Amino acid sequence: MTRRPTSVSSELHLRLVVPGAASLPVLADLEYDPADPYAVQVSFHTGTPSSGDVVQWTFARQLLTDGVAAPAGEGDVQVWPSSTAGSSVVCLSLSSPSGRALFEVPLGELAEFLGRTYASVPTGSEADHVDVDAELALLLWAEPET
Repeated sequence: MTRRPTSVSSELHLRLVVPGAASLPVLADLEYDPADPYAVQVSFHTGTPSSGDVVQWTFARQLLTDGVAAPAGEGDVQVWPSSTAGSSVVCLSLSSPSGRALFEVPLGELAEFLGRTYASVPTGSEADHVDVDAELALLLWAEPET
């Protein structure tokens, strides 16, 4: 019997780096869905806990993996290893038309999350989990923009 890959999620406490001021805590949910095996979705909780405001970004799983050990990424998303206050972190730099943000992600927690994603869908087996027919149908039957 073949084991079906499982979704992986984790809640991480990040630090938003603020130039000239103390960094700010930010709660983020990381989600990995084997149905989209190349991607990791990160939901950043903004505002007050009761507001429920969330900003979502989707990254290549490999980008986060590469950024644990060496600088990775170009353009809007860049990831690199670093340390702050004696702790190992992974820096995650995001830019969009709305602005820029630099987060520090605890290395151990990110590595543990990524390890669980690779236990669910190992490197090289991602294509086995993509429904090519469904993806093609979405492309062919998408409504044209007017």
